[in-house]
Amino acid sequence: MATFSYTIPLPIRCSTTGNNQDPNKQNLNKIKITGTPTRSVKVDTLSQTAGVAKTSVASVENGHISKEQIRQNIPTKKQFVDYHRQGLIVEGGVGYRQTVVIRSYEVGADKTATLESILNLLQETALNHVWMSGLLSNGFGATHGMMKNNLIWVVSRMQVLVDQYPIWGEIVEIDTWVGASGKNGMRRDWLIRSQATGHVFARATSTWVMMNEKTRRLSKMPEEVRAEISPWFIEKQAIHEDVPEKISKLDSNAKYVNSNLKPKRSDLDMNQHVNNVKYVRWMLETIPDQFLESHQLSGIILEYRRECGSSNIVQSLCEPDEDGILNSGLKQNNDMSPLNRFSLASEIMEGNGLLGSLDKVPLRYTHLLQTQGDTENEEIVRGKTTWKKKQSNIELSNMPFSI
Repeated sequence: MATFSYTIPLPIRCSTTGNNQDPNKQNLNKIKITGTPTRSVKVDTLSQTAGVAKTSVASVENGHISKEQIRQNIPTKKQFVDYHRQGLIVEGGVGYRQTVVIRSYEVGADKTATLESILNLLQETALNHVWMSGLLSNGFGATHGMMKNNLIWVVSRMQVLVDQYPIWGEIVEIDTWVGASGKNGMRRDWLIRSQATGHVFARATSTWVMMNEKTRRLSKMPEEVRAEISPWFIEKQAIHEDVPEKISKLDSNAKYVNSNLKPKRSDLDMNQHVNNVKYVRWMLETIPDQFLESHQLSGIILEYRRECGSSNIVQSLCEPDEDGILNSGLKQNNDMSPLNRFSLASEIMEGNGLLGSLDKVPLRYTHLLQTQGDTENEEIVRGKTTWKKKQSNIELSNMPFSI
């Protein structure tokens, strides 16, 4: 069988120390890829930029890295700047900030970013944060220690507060960081703001736990994994909530019900269960169109109960919260949740005053997604959404920015 070789460029980032005797650098032009025909691969070396840690290619030379890993270019050491993703490490070396442009396919008919787009950006920046840390293994945000123990991350609770939605073409900065949540959990927070004005568009917080990928059962955090991630923990919260709001369970008497919802292949993530963005879409589809045309979501809480796979049939339930309405009737719950306080405070600070904000205080809905079985239904996720009336373009243009 004939054997031949030729040169192909592979843009692999390589670690450099400034020493010309670096054995990694000396052998870059003779890396072999196993197979027939044999190929001699020439690698384009990128010179190190100050403050940027490059990926080591030692494992490439030893044949311990896959072609997929080469294409992903997953770093083995902590990075401080990522020019491709417009990201950098902040918060004393443990937080992450990414600059993004709101694209045309991320906005709705009103030219503002959709909630689904915002949730996707939160997920993407979280994964990029792990990528920059040098801890990312082959899993969906899993560290090396997690992969050894067959563990994956699953979100147990998430809360998002939106004061204003970014517009098409706007440049926004997304900060994210992590902290401890009990003995076996991790908290991840986000802050989204305008790069031009510094106005905070949205805040988000989430709680994550570990699941065994094979048994699908929750797991304690191994000390090996704790040692990996605990140096990245900081005591900082995007949303301060002393006591998490409880979400009641709905039953078949809910006012709005959508049944026989079937996940599509495109709804599954890399862990083979339905992505949380799809959950939100199912929830919002139960709310009447007439209401959605005049209101926008200002807050959402999600409490996850179980996985949803491709074989599940899903039912979405929705019920308006009577005690969440503050309008001309001045009906108010004394224990107003952070969702309501966030929007009400912003309305007052914008100069409308209390009386001017009464007709704009959000309405609230309780949601439930559950599997639709022959004998019994199992909860997938409980939700609580908060809404406020949409602002006109004139109101938005006159709104002062807070920095």
